[in-house]
Amino acid sequence: MTEQISKLPLFPVNTGVDNRGHLVIGGCDTMALAAEFGTPLYLFDESGLRSQCAAFKTEFGKRYADTNVIYACKAFINKAMIRLVMEEGLGLDVVSGGEVGIVQAAGFPMNKVYFPGNNKSAEELALALEVGVGHIVVDNFHELKMLGEIAKKKNRKPEILLRITPGVDPHTHHYITTGNIDSKFGIPMVFAEKAVATAISMNEVKPVGLHFHIGSQITETEPYQQSLDFILNFAAEMKKKYQFELKELSVGGGFAVQYTLDAPAPPISHYAEAITSKLLSKCKELKLPPPKLIIEPGRAIVARSGVALYTAGVVKDIPGVRCYVSVDGGMADNIRPALYQAKQDAVIANKMNEKVSEKVTIAGKFCESGDILISDIALPPVAAGDIIAVAGCGAYCIPEAMNYNASFRPAIVMVKDGKARLIRRRETLEDLMRCDVG
Repeated sequence: MTEQISKLPLFPVNTGVDNRGHLVIGGCDTMALAAEFGTPLYLFDESGLRSQCAAFKTEFGKRYADTNVIYACKAFINKAMIRLVMEEGLGLDVVSGGEVGIVQAAGFPMNKVYFPGNNKSAEELALALEVGVGHIVVDNFHELKMLGEIAKKKNRKPEILLRITPGVDPHTHHYITTGNIDSKFGIPMVFAEKAVATAISMNEVKPVGLHFHIGSQITETEPYQQSLDFILNFAAEMKKKYQFELKELSVGGGFAVQYTLDAPAPPISHYAEAITSKLLSKCKELKLPPPKLIIEPGRAIVARSGVALYTAGVVKDIPGVRCYVSVDGGMADNIRPALYQAKQDAVIANKMNEKVSEKVTIAGKFCESGDILISDIALPPVAAGDIIAVAGCGAYCIPEAMNYNASFRPAIVMVKDGKARLIRRRETLEDLMRCDVG
């Protein structure tokens, strides 16, 4: 086994190597995909996506039957992806009016949509009410007041969850931490009682539950359990004081995925056992009726099933310093390494059976020194024209993509059983200038 083949567990579950030493995903030769659709190219393994959706439903559902799995589509939103989620029986988590619009255009049942967000506009809240978004996750007092006013005008009474910040450190990168007290998200515990009392007193909204989300790439289960302790103790107190009925409880998402061989992530079952056992035991202790459990996986559903294909160009070897391999993409389609030092791994898709012989740094083509995708990665000898496949690109790469240096955002294909279907075409110059006036 070559060092490159040992990296296959980082790629989609339906990944292999053919007799030519080519990387094959979903039955499709990645070299043929690059030739047909061009690079940079993002591909998703459809079977892998579906199996992750099913795994979350199964692992949580068999431990806690009243579980609602909702996909956090900020990780990757596309009409084809939304339809896949719908077919798999999941709900959706949206965070903007734009996401609401895409979801509606895809024909998704809006009553299965939850809408969090720390600074929703009046227009976004009005849209949510008009299209029938099932639950609005209220983040602050300003939003609560504004939602009440809009709901009254539209003669609607939306079901809401109050997002509470439990003040728990999830031990992850500070850019993707959201549950500690110093966060732009949620209502701090010191104001949580006032929020519940205010919501209950309003005729325009129907408070049905509480919500927390403590961060992303969380490898420990203790932060979830600590947060459940805080939130359920609080819910019991609110029931005594205000007859508040906790019908739904969202624990957010944040379930970690493995991006590199040296950083394994816990299985879904590990999170499911820790969260559901704590929820059941704590509710029993507090004599609370067990609420509907909401979980919001995003990255954990799509990350592994997505792969980015790039074509290698200039190879710049600085003796005694570093060897740069520049590719035809970079931070414009994957800003994660530059933004919060995300680590990923890669292989040369057309040299899977060749031995690793050198250490290189994969650099993007954009005019920033920080445009580095992977530093000091061991690969076989790289030459211009080789196809480099980067693992774990299914989450956040595409949604955070941009047109820096007037680049075109890449095409996306879905692969399954040896067939590839285009689910988003590559942008063109006309796309870049479509909004220009004058």
